[in-house]
Amino acid sequence: MVLLGSFMLMLAAPVFAQEPGTAAGLGKDALGVLAAGFSMAFASAICGLAQGKAISAACEGAARNPGMADKLQIMMIIGLAFIESLALYTMVIIFVKM
Repeated sequence: MVLLGSFMLMLAAPVFAQEPGTAAGLGKDALGVLAAGFSMAFASAICGLAQGKAISAACEGAARNPGMADKLQIMMIIGLAFIESLALYTMVIIFVKM
């Protein structure tokens, strides 16, 4: 344990030798990056919830009527592609705006 503590202190020595930096502050770019992160997180969360609901409904429909399972699967895959495209459009808009 003493050896580990000594090793950690040895690695920390260059950090204490550096000069103090200046405060960066929150500029326009920093707030834009923060907003982009929140918007992508929000879009991903909503798309995840929508995909879960779509898969749940497709599984329930296939369980109620097994003869429609093939058609439900095709419709579900198309629906999932549309839902996922919303998150991808959000990501494209973020990259275009930044």
